[in-house]
Amino acid sequence: MKRIFLLFTFLLGFAQMRADEGMWLLMLVKRLNGVDMQKEGLHLTPEEIYSVNNSSLKDAIVSFGGFCTGEIVSDQGLIFTNHHCGYGAVAAASTPSKDYLKNGFWAMKQKDEFNAKDLYVRFLVRMDDATQRINSKLNNNMTAAERKAVIDAETKAIQTENSENGKYTVVVRDFFNGNEFYYFVYQDYKDIRLVGAPPSSLGKYGGDTDNWEWPRHTADFTVFRVYADAAGNPAEFAPTNVPLKPKHFLPVSLKGVKPGDFSMILGYPGRTNRYLTSYGIQQMVSKDYPAWVEASKLAMDVMKKYMDKDKATQLNYASQYASVANYWKNRQGTIDAVEKNGTITDKQNLEAEYKKWSVQPGNEMYDGVLEDIGLYYKQVSDRNVERNYASILTRNAKYISLAFQLAPALDTYAKQDLAGKVAMKAKMEETIKNAYENINTTLEGEMLNSMVNLYQTKVNKDVASETLMALDAKNLSNVAYSSIFANKTSVTNFMLNPDRLKLDADPLLKIAKGIAADQKASSERFVKIDDNFAKNNRLFLAGLMKSQPNKKFYPDANSTMRLTYGQIDTLPIRTDRNYYGVTDNYYTTMEGLVGKYKAGDEEFDLPQRVLALQGAKDYGMYADKAGYLPVNFLSNNDITGGNSGSPVIDGDGNLIGIAFDGNSEALSGDIVFEKEWQKTISVDIRFVLWTIDKFAGARRIVDELKLVKDENTPADTGASKIKNAAPAKKKKK
Repeated sequence: MKRIFLLFTFLLGFAQMRADEGMWLLMLVKRLNGVDMQKEGLHLTPEEIYSVNNSSLKDAIVSFGGFCTGEIVSDQGLIFTNHHCGYGAVAAASTPSKDYLKNGFWAMKQKDEFNAKDLYVRFLVRMDDATQRINSKLNNNMTAAERKAVIDAETKAIQTENSENGKYTVVVRDFFNGNEFYYFVYQDYKDIRLVGAPPSSLGKYGGDTDNWEWPRHTADFTVFRVYADAAGNPAEFAPTNVPLKPKHFLPVSLKGVKPGDFSMILGYPGRTNRYLTSYGIQQMVSKDYPAWVEASKLAMDVMKKYMDKDKATQLNYASQYASVANYWKNRQGTIDAVEKNGTITDKQNLEAEYKKWSVQPGNEMYDGVLEDIGLYYKQVSDRNVERNYASILTRNAKYISLAFQLAPALDTYAKQDLAGKVAMKAKMEETIKNAYENINTTLEGEMLNSMVNLYQTKVNKDVASETLMALDAKNLSNVAYSSIFANKTSVTNFMLNPDRLKLDADPLLKIAKGIAADQKASSERFVKIDDNFAKNNRLFLAGLMKSQPNKKFYPDANSTMRLTYGQIDTLPIRTDRNYYGVTDNYYTTMEGLVGKYKAGDEEFDLPQRVLALQGAKDYGMYADKAGYLPVNFLSNNDITGGNSGSPVIDGDGNLIGIAFDGNSEALSGDIVFEKEWQKTISVDIRFVLWTIDKFAGARRIVDELKLVKDENTPADTGASKIKNAAPAKKKKK
């Protein structure tokens, strides 16, 4: 497939696309029809969105920790992101006596901001097109290994040419199933400090019940700050570091939103599969995701059992539990949405048209690839199910990962002479301390037993790990407890008298190594089948684009910065839901938040101060002109996982909200854009500032921002005089 044809198709599609569909590469904004965006309400030029030589919106957007997005909102490096994105950092900083997850945290002075361990943020410096460079050295007659060797060599060369001796991180990504290539130059900052986090009763309000649902009423935000050395360069955490002076930051609008208003989101969406075939979707919803859902639910049940018994365990496993629960509900919701929305039938209709085109003269290259893709899924169906059960097992049964990760270091330590051991000892002790400080060994023993038992029960023996199938699932915890890796004490004792033979004979390490060897053998067994599938997938998408020159095509998300634009939008009112007085269904209010309140409930309890402030309607300048305090709102922007924490930006480049979720009606959206149902749920920036200012009293954070107001913005009433006393007692609902 020639590059010029792909680009033509891409541009033609953009000119005719709905404004709310697609996740677009920023460097193409100038080449795309920017007039379309301006017609929708954008008042910025393409250069103000993406520029290499001048400050632009891209310079205010960061990849947050590699799994979320954040935005710079002040000239002092202040970052807004989601509460669930900062959840792990807040949990790691919490102790039973200082529970920041439960009670929140606010740095009332800059000196109170503390290091968020292991967090980093990534700025995009520039991106460029490597398609011609790489494709000129590839052809369809190459084996997969030959193709990979060429791509790897060019990737290494591009990284060397652009990293400036390690100053920048350079990443090369393929697009359109390997038909195009772009590279991205990043700069990483590692000194990230926590500035503010609402209590979980606000930041996680609604819990799993409201997750992926609308209407929402949650303060899903956390505040961090980027620090740098005196020259503004990345640096490891140090007391001498100073707040970063960013190239650009987002002003914050207090003007409010209404349906039809332009909205744009920039961020790092993780992964979509919009060009997945009907065969792939069928495998996903009938085999792969049910396995994921079942295994995830079991892992959650084991964690919850021990989290409910012990506060320290609750804190230590809070982030892991939240992550598993989020994907558990997402996967089940995707299954339901695909079935309800007729997604597979729609794909089959599309593929029927493709087959008619592929048999026409001149299209021989593309004929038969769909049939080969269908055959592939029959061949790998059981293998894919095994991968899902194995993935949840290895992610959650930490004894396996502990043995596998610590063993190489212990082996190296055991080889050293006395001087070498002395030199390594401090680092080894720190590694062991970090590995075990958040571990509940009783929980982990039961997790190992339960997950292996499920694997043995559900996985086809023809594709299963021989190691896992041979284990006595009922007694695995005893094996773990007798291991060198049982706990911090047992590993430390091994260091006092290291014996490589004892390490090699360790039963837990043998299991970990056996699983790894089995996974490698499985990959080798299916390598030719997988390689042929990759080629057919690449040809299918190239042919699909060629067969529909008037249809829009945009690249799937792959954790690179993207832009999506659309409008503030509504969802139809559903008779089975309570909207708490809201009839124009694009926003929620403080009255609705308090309307869900259930005293003492794990998901719907609220701080007494929130009730008091609502009772007095102490909203200050954050109230809407209609008099209510906004909480969350809807737009039709096209996002996915990884966009969590992304800024929602108005037509003038101001921050109006922070994206945090999608809606259950469109959880098939990673496979196909559901234009009637797919929405982005965001926390209104006015509610964010109200929480910081009125609820927490951390006005210094608000004073750091550049606020954009109009004649309808209420007057600033200053600090709240409301005390923490609750209003009249409210009946439980």
